[in-house]
Amino acid sequence: MTNAVATHGADTRRHKVTVDVHLLLTDGEQVLLGRRAGTGYADGAFHPPSGHLEEGESVVAALIREAEEEVGVRIDPEDVEFAHVMHNSSTGGRVAYFFRVRRWNGEVTNREPHKCDQLSWFPLDALPDDMIEYCRAALDSIDKGVEFSVFGW
Repeated sequence: MTNAVATHGADTRRHKVTVDVHLLLTDGEQVLLGRRAGTGYADGAFHPPSGHLEEGESVVAALIREAEEEVGVRIDPEDVEFAHVMHNSSTGGRVAYFFRVRRWNGEVTNREPHKCDQLSWFPLDALPDDMIEYCRAALDSIDKGVEFSVFGW
């Protein structure tokens, strides 16, 4: 018996998964997307403001924190609407939460120009061609009313 197997026979090794939060900041039928730059991953592709869950943080708290860090807006937790969750195969498996926000305080500003060289509003029915693939798939699912998807497995 290895150290990873408990005496009751269950494998005690746990897969640790990265949790991402994605902000779908919408103004009418438009969504805010940023063009990645200088990150080394999908530079030149559009993607909504997003980030990773930190220890001791809820997904809603992470979304609110990332919104202020990346685009300078303040969001009330009551204005956060669940839109979709995706189990994505990238980098060994991630869980990506997508939340829609229609009301916020402050002006949208690119607060991370070292990671994003452009913020633009796009009609939800005319997204840019150059988008990160899993994000486009999630937005397509949201458009169809699908709340859960698996991507890349």
